[in-house]
Amino acid sequence: MTSRCPVPVEQQPLNEYQDVRESWFYSWAGRDLAGYLKPVIILWLLSWSFAGPIAAASFHPAKHPLLFGLSGMMGAFSLPILALVQLYTGWSHVCGRLRQQAVPYEESGWYDGQVWVKPEEVVSRDRLIVDYQVKPILRRIQKTLGVIAGLLAAGLVLWQFV
Repeated sequence: MTSRCPVPVEQQPLNEYQDVRESWFYSWAGRDLAGYLKPVIILWLLSWSFAGPIAAASFHPAKHPLLFGLSGMMGAFSLPILALVQLYTGWSHVCGRLRQQAVPYEESGWYDGQVWVKPEEVVSRDRLIVDYQVKPILRRIQKTLGVIAGLLAAGLVLWQFV
């Protein structure tokens, strides 16, 4: 099936999917729930190393503990958000390449672009991978970003009453 494919091996959508799935960074999104949330929490805690001092400079922890905690918490979401956006971007790219019926590729450089039209069996296989492997990962990342957005919104609302 892929032996007749003129697309270079590293540019074939199935191989791009396997590379992303097996990479140390992008594979994080496909782990079980605990394995997925652990890096998010670790990044959030690490972000406190720069968000905490900034929050402390703005709101002395002894005098304004709630403002310090809220501003530090919201600032510490910066690294997890950046990591999740990068995860989403990578998985979204792979999803798009798998869903395409005609795959653009380059044989040796930007100047010799070609297009390969996938045979129907390859299109079907790739769509199954998208529906059962890639889309659940994209939904998981979207939900996580939604929860973080909700926490940030709640922090901003709470900020108004402090």
